[in-house]
Amino acid sequence: MVTLKSENLFNEAKKYIPGGVNSPVRAFKSVGGTPLFISRGNGSKMIDVDGNEFIDYIGSWGPHLFGHNPPFIREAILSALENGTSFGAPTELEVKIAKLICELVPSVEMVRMVNSGTEATMSAIRVARGYTGKDKIVKFEGCYHGHADFFLIKAGSGALTFGVPTSPGVTKGNAADTLIAEYNNIESVKKIIHENKTTNGNQIAAIIVEPVAGNMGTILPVENFLKELRELCNEEKIVLIFDEVMTGFRLSKGGAQELYNVKPDLTTFGKIIGGGLPVGAYGGKREIMEMVSPSGPVYQAGTLSGNPIAMSAGYAALSYIKDHPEIYDTLDKNSAYLEEGLKDGLKNIGKNFQINRIGSMMTLFFTEKPVVDYNTAIKSDTQLFGKYFHEMLKRGIYLPPAQFEAMFVSIAHTKEDLDKTIKASYESLKSLNY
Repeated sequence: MVTLKSENLFNEAKKYIPGGVNSPVRAFKSVGGTPLFISRGNGSKMIDVDGNEFIDYIGSWGPHLFGHNPPFIREAILSALENGTSFGAPTELEVKIAKLICELVPSVEMVRMVNSGTEATMSAIRVARGYTGKDKIVKFEGCYHGHADFFLIKAGSGALTFGVPTSPGVTKGNAADTLIAEYNNIESVKKIIHENKTTNGNQIAAIIVEPVAGNMGTILPVENFLKELRELCNEEKIVLIFDEVMTGFRLSKGGAQELYNVKPDLTTFGKIIGGGLPVGAYGGKREIMEMVSPSGPVYQAGTLSGNPIAMSAGYAALSYIKDHPEIYDTLDKNSAYLEEGLKDGLKNIGKNFQINRIGSMMTLFFTEKPVVDYNTAIKSDTQLFGKYFHEMLKRGIYLPPAQFEAMFVSIAHTKEDLDKTIKASYESLKSLNY
């Protein structure tokens, strides 16, 4: 595989961009080698600047439910462009997409558009604090909610991959206001609440959680974990926030909360609601959302929030989901087929590496023990994963370049794509030295 153009671009990029990339995991540091610079994508495929073609399982980290560059989203963007890119004033489309989100996600009664998942989560926390009059939040070890200061305490995703779970630049005050619980361990949450009440009175404004963790690899909630969280928040008058930036509209039209039948007070979105463009949103109970300016005193603003280009792409994506709910059955069926094929390959080489999957997101963990939380995830052999990643790349399969990430299947992936991936995985696994 020739990668000369990518190598030259990376060397040039490092002169002007920190680490040569605009988001850390892209740098391939955890898997080694040079990142590939992508020139275009279509359907299930990506092509790099050297002309190498790959079956893609990143899908821009989740939003490409329909594959790359689907015609109906492209047409919506082009149509919007004819009228202008941004006005800094309300448009009808903002109202239409807000109504659609509220229709598809029953827990959401009002919604505010922003420009990224990070904006959504940091805003949701601010609103929860304003609503409750309390300062502290609880997050879970290994869960990632964007790069706002108060989230970078034992965070997942890039922070976990690069071994910087508490980032320099995060103040002691922020760290002190963020309490850390163990994912899938309700007793750890109860202990934190008890200790907080004993020392400070109840100062916990919110508990934020990925209902299905995707940023320490795919980790499903154990039975009743989310329901018990809901009950605990009700008892203690704590705002429950589901971070569905990754799972929202990816796992079902109503997100993970629909699958697990648990309604949070607030939900954060990103990824798919922009149809692949930079978009985020947060929404939930009317009485909480009416705290947001200009209805209430909690300030949050954004010049490009709700811009017509992103709203057109997002409205097209969500409308397709509404009109074609059967896509989730197709995604689950195809993802199950891929999972079973990968498991067969592991069985044939005598390994019991763990595969966690829900719907169209999954992770192959290079550990033979079940992965249910941060501590079990980090037991994975990251060096072995790095070797596997490059073996797959050589065979035309583009996986997330980090052990602690989810891979995503789209409706553009064909049976031929899946069979090629299964064959490549078996060959790659067989080539490794254990």
